[in-house]
Amino acid sequence: MTDMRPVGYVIGLLVAILGATMMLPMLADLIEGRGEWHVFLESGVITMLTGVVLSISCSNGVGEGLTIRQTFLLTTGVWVALPLFGAIPFLFGETELRFVDAYFEAMSGLTTTGSTVLSGLDNLPQGLLLWRGLLQWLGGIGIIVVAMVFLPELRVGGMQIFRSEGFETMGKILPRAQEIAGQISLIYVFLTFVCALVYAALGMSFFDAVVHAMTTIATGGFANYDSSFAVFSGPTEYAAAVFMILAALPFVRYVQFANGNTNSLWQDSQIKTFLATILVLVAVMAIFLVSVFPHHWEQAFRESLFNITSIISGTGYASVNYMTWGNFPVMLFFLIGLIGGCAGSTACSIKIFRYQLLFASIKTQISRIRSPHGVFNPRYDGRTIGPDVLSSVMSFFMFFVLSMGVLAWALALTGLDFITSVSGAATALANVGPGLGDQIGPAGNFAGLSDTAKWLLSIGMLVGRLELLAVYALFTVQFWRS
Repeated sequence: MTDMRPVGYVIGLLVAILGATMMLPMLADLIEGRGEWHVFLESGVITMLTGVVLSISCSNGVGEGLTIRQTFLLTTGVWVALPLFGAIPFLFGETELRFVDAYFEAMSGLTTTGSTVLSGLDNLPQGLLLWRGLLQWLGGIGIIVVAMVFLPELRVGGMQIFRSEGFETMGKILPRAQEIAGQISLIYVFLTFVCALVYAALGMSFFDAVVHAMTTIATGGFANYDSSFAVFSGPTEYAAAVFMILAALPFVRYVQFANGNTNSLWQDSQIKTFLATILVLVAVMAIFLVSVFPHHWEQAFRESLFNITSIISGTGYASVNYMTWGNFPVMLFFLIGLIGGCAGSTACSIKIFRYQLLFASIKTQISRIRSPHGVFNPRYDGRTIGPDVLSSVMSFFMFFVLSMGVLAWALALTGLDFITSVSGAATALANVGPGLGDQIGPAGNFAGLSDTAKWLLSIGMLVGRLELLAVYALFTVQFWRS
């Protein structure tokens, strides 16, 4: 039988930390003077006490490391438990959301999806707006650690290919995770700080700069306004695009760069492919806008750069309602939302490296067909790809498509139309944020969906953020066998 105490101990610690962070929006509410500070004080005390009690009660079972089974349970358990407590301020605060809505909002925040059920954001207390930003910021750093430490060890979706990056952790997952997380956290905080300074220099208020910096670097997309990023324009859009791209690059490369390996960023095939993809997509979209609409070249380029970068990185900001651009841009935005950024970043969706591995495998198969007696092995970044990695990647693609189909079908059963069902399933699994259509598109939100649809999408966000297989493994008989 699996010892759950190490899992409970870590979850308890993280819950307590989440409760402690509630003191920051409490201070924001005190400064604003709208009398909402007590919401975060009460929520923080409840959360911290629960986390501390859970951690202490499980502390006698903590060893030197976690088994693979415990790691699977921890990886999923954290993203189930934290939204439960992250939802408390939405329940007790000015929004007074029902539990399903509060959990949906917290899950969307911590998975950095960016889908929201809230409207009237312009008039919400600053504490709640800061809390939404903090949820995404904490979820962003959390998913980097999961992607760099846990998923490679769990051999999920081809992530094991990144075990060769100098982060061998098998058998000592927690101690090694602390060391890696420390280095990555410094880079993460630095990028957030610089982003906030740039936003403030370009005209954002101090509060807006801080919150939007957190949701930009987390590639989360929660904004302080119902119109998302449309309240800002010009240079601010360019700055946001740059920082969304930086956040979608592998953070391990920043660590290597800071430690003297200055070529690490420029030699990574993931990064080169990701940047080339953005460049081509922006050029195509800008040419389309200039050809079809009376757009100035600079406006067409800026709107294309910002919105394409936002969707492909999984951030989900919107500076315009691109649903009005026509069928071609809408379909393009749907497809690029299924691409994603680089592995080991805050970006989400399928990820660039999986497409690279897929194309490398296809190229190898074509070569074998043309030259049956030749020896051809798929390669990635100069290394031969093992059959276990390819099998894991193919399984990921299969499960992603299957999951999207099942989730879209389930959403359709709740009464949603085809476009809303399919785009809702895609945006939840890919953690992008806005879907398509009038209801959940860039000009709408998810408040009008049924409770069943919101629970389904919450599950989809969790499954997508943890790379599908890490969650699905828990439902297999083999996983629970001794």
